[in-house]
Amino acid sequence: MSGLSMPSQLFVTGTDTGVGKTLVSAALLHALAARGRRVVGMKPVAAGLVLQDGAWVSEDVLALRAASNVQVPAALDNPVALPDPLSPHLAAARAGRRLDIASLLAAQRHLCRLADVVVVEGAGGWRVPINDQETLADLARAMGAPVLLVVGLRLGCLNHAQLSAEAIRADGLELAGWVANCVDPTMACPSENLDYLRQHLDAPLLAHIPWQATPQAHLIPLSLPESWS
Repeated sequence: MSGLSMPSQLFVTGTDTGVGKTLVSAALLHALAARGRRVVGMKPVAAGLVLQDGAWVSEDVLALRAASNVQVPAALDNPVALPDPLSPHLAAARAGRRLDIASLLAAQRHLCRLADVVVVEGAGGWRVPINDQETLADLARAMGAPVLLVVGLRLGCLNHAQLSAEAIRADGLELAGWVANCVDPTMACPSENLDYLRQHLDAPLLAHIPWQATPQAHLIPLSLPESWS
């Protein structure tokens, strides 16, 4: 990473949906908590809820809460929870809601007053829309936060990872690091793909997560800089 002191906020994005953003965000929360930080995870928009104990909840949000050591109202760590597992702008339309960056940013800024570090997990990839004009990349830009990129190791990841890194930097943000997460155990030439990304992403590799049927966030070792102690 940049070698600077621990930032007060981080934005976690991915090369696509289903690449392990929640897993990595939770691992990051565990790692920072182990360094004595008061941390809280945030999922600004969760699309796709499950019925649990009689309530509709987001499994991603529950995982982030379990990894946080600061407990906050649901309206702050997950201001928007939408039933359908769709792109946020489509899920919001089905629910009769209109999303906007201003309200999401207000909740995030409130969290920054309650914790040392706020880890914000996006949805899908970098340019996922929340309405006809705005994407979650606009939230990251408004935050001005360093970005961590989760790369799902599978066929196509070289293109997806490089385009994502280019887009993050084009939006004026720092790609502070990336995590390689094996999401396809049958992927051909995984080490060669990883080596290529090491050479071309121009950012520190924080972790290489092998394929696991049931990964556990607190067991994932992240190579965080010593300056973040």
